[in-house]
Parts: sequence; C-alpha cells; structure tokens
Amino acid sequence: MTFADLGLSDELLRAVDDSGYPEPTPIQRAAIPSVLMGKDLIGIAQTGTGKTAGFVLPMIDILHEGRSRARMPRSLILEPTRELAMQVAENFEKYGKYHPLSMALLMGGVQMGDQVKALEKGVDVLIATPGRLMDLFQRGKIMLTDCKLLVIDEADRMLDMGFIPDIEEICSKLPKNRQTLLFSATMPPPIQKLASKFLTDPKRVEVARPATANVNIEQRLVKVSADKKKDALKDLLRADELKNAIVFCNRKTTVRELTTSLRRSGFAAGQIHGDMEQAERIAEFDRFKKDEINILVASDVAARGLDVKGVSHVFNYDVPWQPDDYVHRIGRTGRAGAKGIAITLATRADGEAIERIEKLTGQKIASTSVAEKAEPKSKPEPKAKAEPKRAPSPQKAREEHKPERPREERSTVVEDIDNDWNGPLPSFLSVSAD
Repeated sequence: MTFADLGLSDELLRAVDDSGYPEPTPIQRAAIPSVLMGKDLIGIAQTGTGKTAGFVLPMIDILHEGRSRARMPRSLILEPTRELAMQVAENFEKYGKYHPLSMALLMGGVQMGDQVKALEKGVDVLIATPGRLMDLFQRGKIMLTDCKLLVIDEADRMLDMGFIPDIEEICSKLPKNRQTLLFSATMPPPIQKLASKFLTDPKRVEVARPATANVNIEQRLVKVSADKKKDALKDLLRADELKNAIVFCNRKTTVRELTTSLRRSGFAAGQIHGDMEQAERIAEFDRFKKDEINILVASDVAARGLDVKGVSHVFNYDVPWQPDDYVHRIGRTGRAGAKGIAITLATRADGEAIERIEKLTGQKIASTSVAEKAEPKSKPEPKAKAEPKRAPSPQKAREEHKPERPREERSTVVEDIDNDWNGPLPSFLSVSAD
C-alpha cells in the first residue's frame, strides 16, 4: 500500500514524497482513511511508529477547506510536553508546505505576547500544552467555540503528568459536534473513561500490543555496582558501533553531574532537563541534531519529545521508576524501521524495577555483567641466596611471638553494594552457568 491509496490530496502526496517516505506505516494505514471520513478514533501505538503523521496528514487535507477567524482556532492538538508540541509543529510545516494553512504553538517557557499575536491573526491549527492553553483561555485571549477537530496525543503521558482534569475542562469548552482523535501507547482505566466520555462511537486502531518495545531495538542489561556506573557507561560510549546516543537519568542533578563528568573525559556531551530555559533546551537539542555533539544526557522531561533520525543508542543510566517510561525512552532509537540498541545499567537495588519492566513488555532483557579490572600482577622478586639459619636472639624471639596489632584501616567501614540488598535475589541477577 502507498500513500496514494489512502485518499490524500495530490499536494499532500507531493510533500510526503519530498520528505522521502515511500510507504505508510501500519498506524498510518489504519488511521488516515478513518480520519478523512470524519470518524472519531482511538489510536494505540508505541512511540516511533509514525503516529504523528497519522493524524497530521489527514488534518491538513480536512482543514484545506475553510477559513480561520481571530482567536478562534479551527483545530486543536494537545501535547503533554513542549518538546512534543514542537515536534508536531515541525510535522505540519514539513507536510503542509503546499497548503496555505496557519499554525500557532502555545507552550510555557516562551513569551506569551507573541503567541497572543498569532492567535489574533486567526489560526487553522493550534498546537498547545494544557497549562498554557488554560492560562490564555482564562485571560480571555482565546475562544474554542469554532474548534471542530480535537487531537489528544500521548494520553497516558497526560495521565502521568496530572493533566486529565485540564483535558476534561478543555473538552467541555469545545463544540459537542466535533471530531476527536485520541492517541496513546497504553490504555489504563482512566484513559478508557476519558475516551468513553468525550468520543462518539470511535474506531479503535491498534498496531502493537500496549507497552511492547519496538522489535527493531536490541535491548541489553548491564549489571554493575553503583560505584562503577560512570566508568561502565564511558566504556560503552567508546564502542565502535556507537554513532550517537541519548542517556537518560531519573534526576536533574544526575543529568548535570554526569554531563560534566563525560565532558571531562573528552566526550562531546550536552544536556536537557527541566531546570533549563526553553531556549537553552532547544539550542542544545539542535546541537545534537546537527552532530555538533553526539551524546545527549536527558531527564524524562525529554523522553517522549525527542525526535531525531538515526539515533544509534539509548542508555538508561538510571533504571526508570515507571516501567512505561522504559518503553518511551528506548523508543528514541529504532525509529522509522531503523535498527537501534538500548542499554540499561542496573545495580542490585534495581532488581524489582527490572522485573516490572520485563513483566510489562513481556520479554526478558538479555543481561551481562561488567568485568572487574584485574590488578596488575607485580613481578616476583628474585630469590636471594639462602643464608644459613642463625638462632634468633632472646629479645627478637620475644618480639616474634607478640600478637599482631590490627591495622587501623581494617576497622574502616567500606560501602559494598551487596550489603544494601535485603530481599531475594531477582531473576535477572541470578548466577547462571554461563
């Protein structure tokens, strides 16, 4: 099947051809015809499957007919993070270049004045994060009464970030007679409830089992003690097969500290985390996309928003706290049919978290251990010529029989990762025959 078989316009097919995509992905094949027919839709697909184009392409053709009015957007796309919002905006610019559609991007960390000016001119497509949209709505800067097409993207991430009450309030302000598209990697009960409340007889499209990892991604688990993690990561980053990599950490402080350590070791590393201004994050991300740096250390604020073609490796420096985040993190590689490698560094304390990930994804992660570097053996001293034994003096004999005084360093408390483990040994850390 080709894009021409999906019923898209000639102008849109031309833009898709310019982008170098020869055929649609499974989610695009399943979603685009239904969206063009005006049906409500629930799309369940993991990250990296092309779902963004699955709703952007038909929206461009639908919105081609009609005219926008000041402060009254004709369509609305809700995204949980600024990075995802920018990614969707890039898709509209790329595929909509032969259609005269206007677009506005509403998100925090950017001057509100410029966003208001764009709204006053009238927009066909409004891409927004819930917080900034609600802020402008409460200020009377935007009206949603003319919005006939709503997309709720990454709904399960919206749930994780506490945006569901905002989503419900936004939906209540939109016309009842509208088309609604909901996309999510998983469908927990709160998302199912949201869908049943705001979608009308939706078509359900599912291209992969919820929370399964991309089959194009080779997953590896490296068992390491906590004090060896940085060294282990640096050794892995020096592998010949590595072109570029995104390294995920659980905490912003870890992102900063690890980036500094990598730079000191000679790596071209950058960072993205929540404490950075939006302009700084965009600039750092652009450096990574342009290959000015080939290592990007990130917190989960960027886990679902980074879209770079050809990322060869993803590293979980910290095992994610939520198993769903594991799927989204490693989904930064192996995109658009390419192969990728995802490596997770795990200590004994991460045993339960790894088991939850394996239970969610339904597959065992192949594991290896970091070999300890052996101490160099000292060259044996040449044997001295044997001398005839002499009887020790009475004083020396008494000294030789004195009990040995313990060395002070033997009383020093040494932190050992094994001492922190109180529970049963998890399956992934069990000693095997190999």
